Amino acid sequence: MAQQFKRTLITTALPYANGPVHIGHLAGVYVPADIYARYLRLRGEEVIMIGGSDEHGVPITIKARNEGISPQAVVDRYHSIIKRSFEEFGISFDIYSRTTSRIHHQTASDFFKTLYDKGEFITKTSEQYYDEEAQQFLADRYITGQCPHCGNERAYGDQCESCGTSLSPLDLINPKSAISGSSPVLKETTHWYLPLDKHEAWLREWILENHKEWKPNVYGQCKSWLDMGLQPRAVSRDLDWGVPVPLEDAKGKVLYVWFDAPIGYISNTKELLPDTWEKWWKDPETKMVHFIGKDNIVFHCIVFPSMLKAEGSYILPDNVPANEFLNLEGDKISTSRNWAVWLHEYLEEFPGKQDVLRYVLTANAPETKDNDFTWKDFQARNNNELVAIFGNFVNRALVLTQKYFDGKVPAKGNFNEYDQQTINEFVAVKAEMEHLLDTYRFRDALKEAMNLARIGNKYLADMEPWKLAKTDMSRVATIMNLSLQITANLAIAFEPFLPFSAEKLRDMIGLQQWEWSALGSFSLLLEGHTLNQATLLFEKIEDNVVEAQIQKLLNTKKANEAAAFKANPVKENVAFEDFTKMDIRVGTVLDCQKVPKADKLLQFRIADGLQERTILSGIAKYYPNPEELIGTQVCFIANFEPKKLRGVMSEGMILSAEDADGKLILIQPRAKVTNGVEVK
Repeated sequence: MAQQFKRTLITTALPYANGPVHIGHLAGVYVPADIYARYLRLRGEEVIMIGGSDEHGVPITIKARNEGISPQAVVDRYHSIIKRSFEEFGISFDIYSRTTSRIHHQTASDFFKTLYDKGEFITKTSEQYYDEEAQQFLADRYITGQCPHCGNERAYGDQCESCGTSLSPLDLINPKSAISGSSPVLKETTHWYLPLDKHEAWLREWILENHKEWKPNVYGQCKSWLDMGLQPRAVSRDLDWGVPVPLEDAKGKVLYVWFDAPIGYISNTKELLPDTWEKWWKDPETKMVHFIGKDNIVFHCIVFPSMLKAEGSYILPDNVPANEFLNLEGDKISTSRNWAVWLHEYLEEFPGKQDVLRYVLTANAPETKDNDFTWKDFQARNNNELVAIFGNFVNRALVLTQKYFDGKVPAKGNFNEYDQQTINEFVAVKAEMEHLLDTYRFRDALKEAMNLARIGNKYLADMEPWKLAKTDMSRVATIMNLSLQITANLAIAFEPFLPFSAEKLRDMIGLQQWEWSALGSFSLLLEGHTLNQATLLFEKIEDNVVEAQIQKLLNTKKANEAAAFKANPVKENVAFEDFTKMDIRVGTVLDCQKVPKADKLLQFRIADGLQERTILSGIAKYYPNPEELIGTQVCFIANFEPKKLRGVMSEGMILSAEDADGKLILIQPRAKVTNGVEVK
């Protein structure tokens, strides 16, 4: 039998404060965590949701160095953007703090010192790369070199982003410091390690035997790590940005960010509840749930529990419902390539549509496997589900009540068999929703909530009160009463998922928020209660809106391709005399048209200063309206031997440049010149 808890502590992965948050973060962590927290609050349970920015680590120092500012300036900027975005999006944190806070530094230092005093660390000395010019040890990301697997010359000390292979700095060929550009040297350094191998036995029993209910992707990854055998993991590193290691012989060393960051959950709880924080972290009747993405599974299921167990007084997580990754338009979301839908930009470009994104990200959540976000699917789910099902039913129920009963809840008569069948369906859906929400299956729970709206739509369509109004208004009153009760139920059912729309719906029916226990009741709205003015819950999203977003991504892709472009190596040298043999001239295009039955060829008729000549060029794909070239000037090689192509004699070669994306662009003089002049 599952343990009964008095309260629930929800933590959410701390986003790095070196950039804004995007839809991948939302789908993986923050929307599911918020759904769960709102659901528990509706049930009247004691719950807190803890979040904050992770403001230490190498990515932040790299960002600061690249921008020529301090790490503190970087985290101040992005912490503000992230916090404001979460607030506007309705992520209902009880606190959203940061790991640069004084209370966090103190908490992390104390935690390290407790483990150190208990002898829970081991000390190891090893050789690491050191930049003699910068006089500092180099983190993996501060070392670049040639990948030994694919030859990429800009591989990092931890990974080659060209072939995706995980690396160590010692794997790189011809390593260079990203700080000074010099060749680093190996130098001895001492660090403290958490011996995870010491914790392997109890972790194996705790996870593999006692938590078989964990999601398959989480359980499977933990089993894989445990089966490979755990190794000691460094808890400190040589860096000047982070929580200083609180030991006299640790000058210039900080706590490794993976050790420091999860302690942020504790320090943020202390900041929120300075007098009662311990009951949330040390009382076995507290249920702790970590919401994270799959890249953090090992830290929250193996490493952080080992830290808590080693300290000795903390509870362990009851569940870690990690999600997989969300891709974008068939490609992996990448902050470095700007291939993302950023939350702060979405909020600006789609004002008032927070719930549309919440709905789409939940309906397409990567709960058990990677999923793909596309703007066409975003549009389709809004128009075909939110507008056509949920919004349509609510609007019809309220508008018909206004039309037939002056906006007041009519008295119901006796329910017939179909009415009762509709009510029974609601009760069954409520039980299923609770089961799904309790087991972190939010995508399926949302589907059940939308099924409630479908039930309402079908009920109205089958009953056709607009026809009965001509003959039986008492029956119409019963139909509309039941429809309004369904509407009120929808405000409860969608509250965890679509809080802004639920609030708007409550305003329209003129009632305050109900508790979850009221879901399934068909006496929520009393006879004679006056409804407020009905407005549309959702509105259609037109093609041009999503096409603009798709074009925005295409522009990003083109910019990335241009930035990544690397010119081909220069060909072998040729004698100047050989070059002078080519007769390159300028001529005016007199006519230009596609060659019949040849997709690639354009036929140019050119005035070359002596006569007219015909030249065929394989650039039709890039000039779909060739007649627009008439009257322009082009550069061509005049002394190529004529060659027959598709039955046409071509007398030369038009000069084009191939862009980074493979597009061919005509070489043309910037100003008009005399036909036949030579290019020198």
